[in-house]
Amino acid sequence: MGNTFGQLFRVTTFGESHGGGVGVVIDGCPPRIALSDSDIQGELHRRRPGQSKITTQRKEPDRAEILSGLFEGQTLGTPIAILVRNEDARPEAYESMRETWRPSHADFTYEAKYGIRNWQGGGRASARETVGRVAAGAVARRVLATLFPKVEIVAYVMQVHEIAAWIDRRTVTANSVEQSIVRCPDENASAKMIELIEKTRAEGDSLGGTIECVARNVPIGLGEPVFDKLEADLARGMLSLPATKGFEIGSGFAATRMRGSEHNDPFEKREDRVGTATNFSGGIQGGISNGEEIYFRVAFKPTATIAREQRTITTGGQTTTLRARGRHDPCVLPRAVPMVEAMTALVLCDHALRQRAIDLARA
Repeated sequence: MGNTFGQLFRVTTFGESHGGGVGVVIDGCPPRIALSDSDIQGELHRRRPGQSKITTQRKEPDRAEILSGLFEGQTLGTPIAILVRNEDARPEAYESMRETWRPSHADFTYEAKYGIRNWQGGGRASARETVGRVAAGAVARRVLATLFPKVEIVAYVMQVHEIAAWIDRRTVTANSVEQSIVRCPDENASAKMIELIEKTRAEGDSLGGTIECVARNVPIGLGEPVFDKLEADLARGMLSLPATKGFEIGSGFAATRMRGSEHNDPFEKREDRVGTATNFSGGIQGGISNGEEIYFRVAFKPTATIAREQRTITTGGQTTTLRARGRHDPCVLPRAVPMVEAMTALVLCDHALRQRAIDLARA
């Protein structure tokens, strides 16, 4: 079943949007990793609903309960179970969706696949499932900080609809990203994005955009040749997030307009290591990290739930119209930033543990 992600650092998320709660079970976390409630809570706070005027107004405190795998502030090496209870669920708001398929949602495909679906807020297909990913990502960050203290992961909103920001990925910091409620560190673009999101929400519509992520100081050698290439696993992680529609790494699609002589990254000697003069490869060559910054972009579609009347059909095949009920984000990007960072941490952590096994075998 597709509820588990990772090889050595394995996470399995559980729960539905309007059920008792959501969470994650993490298996394969090394022992004696320092971990506290605040490490997890800080990341969940960045993802939680109701955090600003441009996000969904569902009010969830998202308090993490660590049920197992931790003792006296350290991981035990046993499964870590984390539960977040749903406290502001309103399943009755979705009664009209019981027998109606919402446009661009998973209602139709879930029912076609399983013969049953949870119509209360999307159930398992809801973005609320990502609570478990973000909690697991916080644990993965602690593992990475122990193995490779210099690794840094920063994601930020690059574009909302047609408003594009100018951001220097070499110098952008997590603090600068958090200064904006839209999580765009370009002040001018940020103000325009917020204004457009508010205007679009008032019109009952939604917006999409692009998030860029940069991972710095990733050690050389992470990633496996052929099927488990580092960029392939990053792409899989990002495209498993709700509302994603595209992934590109390094030069991405721009490489199609370049010649090999322009695109190749020349090697050069830098003090005690090998580097590249350019980084069109996005820090990965042959599926393996080369020590340069890893950077990629993820495209998110406009939120499917909108307050405008839309054409659809019922489960009985009758044509009807539907106006969304419940609470939703007019633009998912601000809250998707910590989700992108979490999936990046999960991929890097898993490959770091896999490489550590190879290094031990070579020693």
